Amino acid sequence: MGTLTRSKAESKLQQSPDWYQRIFAWIMAHGTAKYEAEMSDRKQALFADLHGNVLEIGPGTGPNLRYYPSDIHWIGIEPNPFMDFYLKQEADRLGLKIDIHRDTAECLEVGDNSMDAVVSTLVLCSVDNLERTLQEILRVLKPGGRFYFLEHVAAPKQTWLRRVQHWIRPAWKILGDGCHPDRETWIALENAGFERVEYQHFRAPVPAIVSPQIIGVALKRGN
Repeated sequence: MGTLTRSKAESKLQQSPDWYQRIFAWIMAHGTAKYEAEMSDRKQALFADLHGNVLEIGPGTGPNLRYYPSDIHWIGIEPNPFMDFYLKQEADRLGLKIDIHRDTAECLEVGDNSMDAVVSTLVLCSVDNLERTLQEILRVLKPGGRFYFLEHVAAPKQTWLRRVQHWIRPAWKILGDGCHPDRETWIALENAGFERVEYQHFRAPVPAIVSPQIIGVALKRGN
């Protein structure tokens, strides 16, 4: 296990009521088709060289599964049990074997140096402790392993959008299952201890609050 105790992890998993988790899963299953279509080319390029043991943090309803080769060993860390129906449905459609764990990003029940790759898309905005999550990712990656990410982030400082993100954050966290719209995720990635972090900023064709996004790969040091 990672740096949280099991009792603390279980407490975190029980924070959101069932009705909210059920509604959020339905929204993610039925309300993101346009975004996924717009991101298709970016995701296809990002995941082109995935292989071996792949850990996905927060796979949700499974929008990334279509980009994965069928011979990988896939583990998903999904705290919302109501995502499972959609996730398994998509995996069955693709003929992909999946293994779902009910852990948290800060407390991965995965062995040290065991994963060839870790994937996170639109998840790091919602973790309680971003720095601890990145340390867990480093822990489970094999030497030379890669962390693939696509995340919405804070707008540039001193812009009207950054001010709006900051102002709306309290309500957005409630509506968005803990999402922080103004998180400077790229800075945390650069400071986490990866050997190399390569990413690009871009604006996604989505509501302005979450339109600033980054996409890239972080490399763990080899032996």
